[in-house]
Amino acid sequence: FTGQEIAALMTAAGQHRWHLPAVTYPALFGLIAATGMRLSEATRLDDADADLDEAMITIRDSKYGKSRRIPVDASVTAVLRDYLQRRRALRPAPAAPALFISAYGTRLLGHHADAEFRRVTILTGIGANAVNTPRIHDLRHTFAVRTMAGWYRDGGDVAARMPLLSAYLGHVSPVSTYWYLHAVPELLTLAAQRLENTEAAS
Repeated sequence: FTGQEIAALMTAAGQHRWHLPAVTYPALFGLIAATGMRLSEATRLDDADADLDEAMITIRDSKYGKSRRIPVDASVTAVLRDYLQRRRALRPAPAAPALFISAYGTRLLGHHADAEFRRVTILTGIGANAVNTPRIHDLRHTFAVRTMAGWYRDGGDVAARMPLLSAYLGHVSPVSTYWYLHAVPELLTLAAQRLENTEAAS
């Protein structure tokens, strides 16, 4: 997704006919887009897992039973603070300690989030001509690709940084993260350009 498309999806999600989902879904989609976390990881977060003062989020018992703490940008903490303030005004005593809750105050379920994402992609027309229907997981792919593309463009040592991205995404090893390099033409082009520049300078 482009940044413009993500903004459009979040705006459409904020126009949900029920007040609480209209607050919850933009915050959920925005967090996934900004951190690349899995949908299951985001829906399992509790309020206590988001340390907004330290700008850290704890992801517990994720894939392969691993937990990790990830730093987040100040813009992410600002959005989460606003979400929590609005959520508490709408549902002062939720039925679950979950960070993201449903209209009933219970923990938001992944399949409901998937359904909402499909709704807003149809509403906005984003991905209408795509071979495959857009998924929430594509926000994770977008985060990884944009991060790696930024590294290539700023001239950084991508190989040295890869373990950092791998750990941030919760991959078992950088090998899993390198999949994006082979699957995305933009990254292959940037990598080829980097190789050409290196060979020309040697």
